[in-house]
Amino acid sequence: MVILSLVLLLLSVQWSWALEDPLLPFSEHLDPEHKVQLKWGFDEIQGTILFELTVSTSGWVGFGFSPKGGMTGADIVIGGVGAKGSYFTDHHAQGNSMPVVDKQQNYKLLSLTESDGKTVIKFQRSISSCDENDLPITDLPMKLIYAYGQTDDITYHSAQRGTKELNLLKYMPRVNPPNSNFFDITMVNFTVPAKQTYYHCKIMKAPTFDHKRHIYRIEPVITNFDLVHHLLLYRCPPSVTEPFEAECYTGVDGECMETVAVWGVGGGAFEFPEVAGLPIGGNVSDFFYRLEVHYNNPNKTAGRVDNSGLRFYYTSELRQHDAAVLMTGLALAPWYAIPPKAKSFLTYGMYSADDWMILCSVCESDTSGGKQIDLLAVDENYDFEYQEVTNLGKTKTVKLGDKLLVECTYNTEIRNKLTWGGLSTSDEMCLAFLFYYPALSLSACVSFPDVTSLQSAMGATDAGTWLNMMSTKTWNDTSINQYQQTLNRIDQYVWVMNSNNNGSYNKGTFPDLKVIPSAPCMSGSATKSLALPSLLLCLAVQGASF
Repeated sequence: MVILSLVLLLLSVQWSWALEDPLLPFSEHLDPEHKVQLKWGFDEIQGTILFELTVSTSGWVGFGFSPKGGMTGADIVIGGVGAKGSYFTDHHAQGNSMPVVDKQQNYKLLSLTESDGKTVIKFQRSISSCDENDLPITDLPMKLIYAYGQTDDITYHSAQRGTKELNLLKYMPRVNPPNSNFFDITMVNFTVPAKQTYYHCKIMKAPTFDHKRHIYRIEPVITNFDLVHHLLLYRCPPSVTEPFEAECYTGVDGECMETVAVWGVGGGAFEFPEVAGLPIGGNVSDFFYRLEVHYNNPNKTAGRVDNSGLRFYYTSELRQHDAAVLMTGLALAPWYAIPPKAKSFLTYGMYSADDWMILCSVCESDTSGGKQIDLLAVDENYDFEYQEVTNLGKTKTVKLGDKLLVECTYNTEIRNKLTWGGLSTSDEMCLAFLFYYPALSLSACVSFPDVTSLQSAMGATDAGTWLNMMSTKTWNDTSINQYQQTLNRIDQYVWVMNSNNNGSYNKGTFPDLKVIPSAPCMSGSATKSLALPSLLLCLAVQGASF
């Protein structure tokens, strides 16, 4: 069964830095008067979260996490700049009184300044709880508390306090820019065939605008949640000039392959950060778009009518950068076989960014001496029914020379036959759709094993011999591992396509990958520094079987 997982990331290329700190992509005012602003970013791989708190005061500042929104049981830091210099300490509150200083200081101060009547504190901590006096940061909404004084004499805060609930790790901004509106691209009264798997495509024009607009929010419009598995919107090349509607990949629709948006089952809306938006109108107003909907109809029910698609919110207030989407990973093509009886079989899609900038799930950088430098996104608790779009947590930058890989892990222990790559619900796929900026004329970069090299390495003289060998092989831990190692060491074809479906290919091999350990819990004596930024947002799609 095809499993689709979505992760939203936003990437920036090395020459285009946003004015904002790329490690702090999220921002919220905690108070109605906008005197208390919190910025943050996180790294779930390293297990750390970074905060910057700006408060309109020259006195002390307190910030923390509360179980119920009050002082009791709260995990609090207090800092400021006094007559004797800066101060910053980790506390816990036992009631409505002065918080107690923790014996173990698990927050790491990075900077603390005071000027023009504002105090700015930047600090880092572990996402998990380091001791009994620290509250773990979860992927559920948490109650944040704050307080401050006008002097550095830490006394009762009076009315200068407040509480705000935020989901720090699953944050999705919601803005209402001026001059905004929306349009829908959907199926119209389409009768879903009585087939287990069916892909339907509709080519149409989007609304036209004399001047460029920026799409800042995309949300699903789903009329049959039990039938619609995932959908994609592609921009067509100039050669496509007429509307079209039919089963996918049966006509001109196959020419439209520049991804604009993606949605998967269980997902919701997502919104771009304020530095970037998807362009529409202006010089792209004459393009056609292809809506592709995958209907999963296991009961083969007949007569169901569907009007699903996507809603796009746009504004004439242009943002700093045009964003774009890149499809990368393992090419969806015949001849990729996943063996049965596998506890953990890995597949990879690769790209070497020698001429283009892109991103994915695992990153190795030639600019770092051939060392693996980062994991961009990991989902080890995959849920087929809940494939929400989530933020990466901080900005990443992809550099020329970087090697980027998408890895998918498959468990096929209950299967007795080979599983093939393909579009059907009985097939598998391993792709990542990545949002990045600034936009380039780049639509896809995928790789696929050199089939001739694979057949030769396994001792087959032709395709028929290889297919017979694969279908009759006794699959066990030893043979599965041998096949895995063979796939990993042979040459891989890498295809790069631009927005007009023109491109090129070359060959490469997979680098050796290593597990990157998580950072230890923060403490007062911690010396581990933050990793240099490399990305801001990306949308990833991966497959896995069970």
